[in-house]
Amino acid sequence: MAVTVQERKLLLDGEWIDTGEWQDVNSPYSGEPVARVARSGAEHARRALDAAERAMASPLPAHERAAILDRVAALLKERHEEVARTISAEAGKPMKAARIEAERAVSTYTMAAVEARRLTGEVVPMDASAAGVGKIAYTMRVPVGIVGAITPFNFPLNLVAHKIAPALAAGCAVVLKPAGQTPLSALLLGELETEAGLPPGWLNVLVGPSAEIGDVLVEDERVKLITFTGSSGVGWRIRERAVKKRVNLELGNATPVVVEAATKLAANAFSFAGQSCISVQRIYVQRAAYDDFVSRFVPKVEALKVGDPAEEDTDVGPVIDEEARERIVSWIEEATAAGAKVLTGGEVVDGLLRPTVMADVTPDMKVSCQEVFGPLCTVGPYDSSDEAFALANGTEYGLQAGIFTGSVKTALAAAGALEFGGVTVNEAPTFRADQMPYGGVKESGNTKEGPHYAVREMTEERLVVLAL
Repeated sequence: MAVTVQERKLLLDGEWIDTGEWQDVNSPYSGEPVARVARSGAEHARRALDAAERAMASPLPAHERAAILDRVAALLKERHEEVARTISAEAGKPMKAARIEAERAVSTYTMAAVEARRLTGEVVPMDASAAGVGKIAYTMRVPVGIVGAITPFNFPLNLVAHKIAPALAAGCAVVLKPAGQTPLSALLLGELETEAGLPPGWLNVLVGPSAEIGDVLVEDERVKLITFTGSSGVGWRIRERAVKKRVNLELGNATPVVVEAATKLAANAFSFAGQSCISVQRIYVQRAAYDDFVSRFVPKVEALKVGDPAEEDTDVGPVIDEEARERIVSWIEEATAAGAKVLTGGEVVDGLLRPTVMADVTPDMKVSCQEVFGPLCTVGPYDSSDEAFALANGTEYGLQAGIFTGSVKTALAAAGALEFGGVTVNEAPTFRADQMPYGGVKESGNTKEGPHYAVREMTEERLVVLAL
């Protein structure tokens, strides 16, 4: 597919800036450039913080913030196809999935607008003690301050929306650094924010080296909260460095699902080539149903169409780059050398890693205990619910897990035993509705996203006491 190379400048203090340096954004499918983006550094990050500081000196009232967010949602809906094609071009995401992401971003903004309108504190019952008689007290929620947002490549629009929309709903200005591989969706979102009437400085979008932009966000005291989605190692290092800031982390997973009978999981394991923190990676099947499950599951995986993400019927496209592909292949080879078996896939054809299913995997193999972030899942049998829960918990991660069962007792037992931030019952753990609290435990993070929850993370509670 021929793609016209476009140029995108950076959004800084309401202006589109040409920095004089450019970096290419390449198609993960063809390797050809789809755009080039103005490249920024530490100086631009400091200027962006200056702009954000000026913006917050003139706070936007809640009704105005909400109206802007509603207008962005309307613009996202109006330009849905353009947005989806941008996602597909830069991330290599099949159009089926790109359209869903674009739709989800509309929902994220709509719900953030609701939160801007209903952000309130509470009344404190002062006369509940003798010391409080004759006084009235209440709490109010105030913006935490400037938010530094760092986002990954795999959901280049909606994960950006989950940072920007709640921050603006809370009354916080944002300096955003999107992933260098996929900055176009974030810049398009910045364009829509400006078109919706967001004043200068409230959103600044910078593309450039993490070592420069990220260092400024970590070190500058004006940044009060950093919200990061990405790899566990990077996220926890940011938290160690930014000891005086709030650091909200949404990190990785090695997503397990426990299955008591044959079910449909092929799409959940391989959508966007498995590059989602809650893509199904480990499937544990009751031994009596295991052979039947495998005989049904493998053909469904083999039926997935692998190819150009711009084609309407493509199910699985490329991983983000060659380095990622080589890493995944090396993990497959390492596991097979240790005794694991490839049931299907495992090979690279025309630059695309085929959807891969592996069996006879042990818990210590990387394909089981670490996050593959690629088109690979493992299957294995279990004999008891306790064994299945132990296998599912056999990872340092804890974002989401799932179970398919006809027993309410087993479902409730799973909810208590699975050490994850979320447990889905009779639904694949790839499920996420954008209004729900989404976040993990252990190495998977320390916060909950979803506009209602993120807005509260981005505000502080202030007590007001009035003596009558």
